Amino acid sequence: MSIFADNSTRVVVQGITGRDGSFHTRQMIEYGTQVVAGVTPGKGGQRFDDRVPVFDSVEEAVHEEGASTSVIYVPAAFAAAAVCEAADSGIKLIVCISEGIPVLDMLKAVRYVEDNGARLIGPNCPGMISPGQTKLGIIPGQIVEPGPVGVVSRSGTLTYEVVWKLTSAGFGQSSCVGIGGDPVIGTSFIDCLAAFEQDPQTEAIVLIGEIGGTDEQNAARFIKENLSKPVVGFVAGQTAPPGRRMGHAGAIISGSSGTAEEKIATFRENDVEVAERPVDVPGIIAGALNG
Repeated sequence: MSIFADNSTRVVVQGITGRDGSFHTRQMIEYGTQVVAGVTPGKGGQRFDDRVPVFDSVEEAVHEEGASTSVIYVPAAFAAAAVCEAADSGIKLIVCISEGIPVLDMLKAVRYVEDNGARLIGPNCPGMISPGQTKLGIIPGQIVEPGPVGVVSRSGTLTYEVVWKLTSAGFGQSSCVGIGGDPVIGTSFIDCLAAFEQDPQTEAIVLIGEIGGTDEQNAARFIKENLSKPVVGFVAGQTAPPGRRMGHAGAIISGSSGTAEEKIATFRENDVEVAERPVDVPGIIAGALNG
């Protein structure tokens, strides 16, 4: 099994005719994702690569092709509106890859998604992949293998690194979810942890955090109180200077609560084993699965 999406998921790509949208749509289709429609206003009636119908609106894509999930590759200025359009059209899972979206725009969009009973992953994220089933976003399909390890991460590139090290060590994945590194996102660590706990395929979980905010601390306490499956943590940014943003818009330390040291300490206080380096993750997972 997997969380949030599988091989039955019917996908519409918003921004399918743009540079990024067209490139990654081809990658998703090649992986086996059911891309049933695309949306680019003003280009309705065309066909992407002579096979995927393009519509002017998400509402048309849902009505004509039964799309239930959207992947968004549109410029930052229009991305929040695209998220709201998807939710308004009945889409239940929205994956927003776009980065640079104003925080105030996302505050409104996240609330709108929640009010419409949908789930948003992102923005500013690599999306998710359920190995052997479906790929929603930009996580490379060649680095994953089906297996028992769930992965949730704030960092795109660290997701790739840890997943590849797991695969190379013989540990496949149930689902890999990049939740995004912006200050305002739709799906949290806790949302993913809860889903992995309910997923029978997932036997262990890797949580990849980074400096900034308190999401990792909240996740650590949730793990101790609610999870029966072993979780391995890793926190990026251990050498980052205080007060300076490192990479993601949300990766900025304010006071002591956002430091890597504080996050690592909170994990350990809540009985979550922490890897010092990404390369150490597979060894800890091996011990967790065999112990």
